[in-house]
Amino acid sequence: MSDADLHMAVLQALDHARPDAAITVLRPLLAEHLQASQVHLLLANYQLTALRPIQDPDDRAPLGDTPAGEAFVSQLPVTRRQESGETVLYLPVSIRGDRLGVLQLAVPSAPSQREVDQLGELATVVGYALQAAARQTDAVERAARSQRLTLAAELQWQLLPGRGCRSPEYQLAGHLEPAYHVHADNYDWSQDGDQLVLSVTDAARHGQSASLLTTLAVTALRNARRAGAELADQACMADQAVYAHHRGNQYVSTLLVRIDLTSGRATAVRAGSPRLFILRAEEVLVPPLVDQLPLGMFDGTDYVAEHFALANQDRLLLVSDGIHAAVSPTRERFADRRLPQLLQATADLPVGGVVRRVIDELFAHRDLAELDDDAVVICLDWVGPGSADSSQPLPHAGYARAAPSTRRLSIVPMARAANVTSMRQARPAPTPRGEG
Repeated sequence: MSDADLHMAVLQALDHARPDAAITVLRPLLAEHLQASQVHLLLANYQLTALRPIQDPDDRAPLGDTPAGEAFVSQLPVTRRQESGETVLYLPVSIRGDRLGVLQLAVPSAPSQREVDQLGELATVVGYALQAAARQTDAVERAARSQRLTLAAELQWQLLPGRGCRSPEYQLAGHLEPAYHVHADNYDWSQDGDQLVLSVTDAARHGQSASLLTTLAVTALRNARRAGAELADQACMADQAVYAHHRGNQYVSTLLVRIDLTSGRATAVRAGSPRLFILRAEEVLVPPLVDQLPLGMFDGTDYVAEHFALANQDRLLLVSDGIHAAVSPTRERFADRRLPQLLQATADLPVGGVVRRVIDELFAHRDLAELDDDAVVICLDWVGPGSADSSQPLPHAGYARAAPSTRRLSIVPMARAANVTSMRQARPAPTPRGEG
C-alpha cells in the first residue's frame, strides 16, 4: 500500500468510526499495514505539563524530559531503539502549528529518514481527524484536562484560537495560566490574506463576570476585524461595545498587533496594560507604544495606531500584566530583569517551548507561589521579509506625516525602558471625543 493509500485508509476509517474511538480504529489498521504495536495517541494537557493517552487520560506522563515531550516541544519526530530491536517513534500531532499531542508507535525495525517523514505526515492526517472529532465528542477535551475547569475558565478556553499557528512567514504559540482557574485573560490571532493580527486581552475584574466581559470584548474585536476595519477602528468599535453594556463601570485592556506579511511592517494599538517585547540580534527591544485608555472606560474614545518595522529573525513576545508586572518576594517586577534575560536565554527554543518556559520562570520569580493574576503570553518568530535591518539592532524609523489615527515610532533597547516610561508620561494619552 502506498503512503497516499494508507493516509486515505486511515482518514476513511476515522471518518466512519465513532468520534471517541480514534485509537480503537488506529491500532488494528497500523498493525496490519505497518506491523506497528504500542500505538498510543497522547494529548497535551491544558497546562502543557503532561501528555495523556486519549483512551486512558488518568495514565499521564510528564511532558518534560521524555521522548514524547521532546517531540511535542520541538515539533519534530523522535525515535528510540529498544533492546528488543523495535524502534519506538514519537510523532508530533499538529495542524498548521496548532500542537495537539503525539502519536506513539513501535515498528519492527529502524525506519529510514524517508519513512520517518512519511509517518510524520500520517500523524498530521490523524490530527485533522482528531480536530474534526473534537467537535462531536467531549472525549478529546476530557483527555486534555487534568482537573475540572471553573465556569469562568470554560468560557475563556472556548474563546482561544488554539495553541499555535504556522505560516511560511512566521510561527507562533500562545499559552494561558492558571489553566484551570483562569478568570478573564485571553489571546487571539487570525491571518487574512497578507495580514496577521494578534491580540492579548485582560479584563479588569476576576470571576465569571470578568469572563463575560472578556467574551464581549474579544467578540467585538473579531466582529470589527472580520468587517475589514482598520486596527485603530477595531479598538474603537470594541470600546463602544464594552461601554454600551457597562457604561464605564467595567473595562478591558488589550494589545493589538497587525503584521504585513509582504513587508514585515507592524502596526500596534495598546489600550491598557499588555506589553510587547522584541528579541533582535540578542538584544531585547521595547517599542515605546503610547499608553491609551482601556476599552470601555469612556464613551467614544479615539485610538491611535502606531507603526514599526520588523527584521527577519525577530522574536516577538506579547504578555499580559500578570506576567510583566508580577512581583517577586523582594518586590522586583518580572519585566525588570528576569523576562529580558529569559528571552535571551531561550533564543534557541521553538516558540512552543518559550511560552511554557515563561510560565515556569514566572512561578520561580514568585518563589513558586500561586499566581494572583491571569498570565497570557504569545511568542512569534518572524522569518518573513524585514524592512528593519537586523544588523542594526536599534533602528530609528523617525516620525512621518500620517493620518491623525496613525503614528510612526522607533524601537528602543530594554536598558532604556525607564526613559521610555518617562517619555510616555510626558505624552498626553488619546482622550475621549468631546473631552479634549
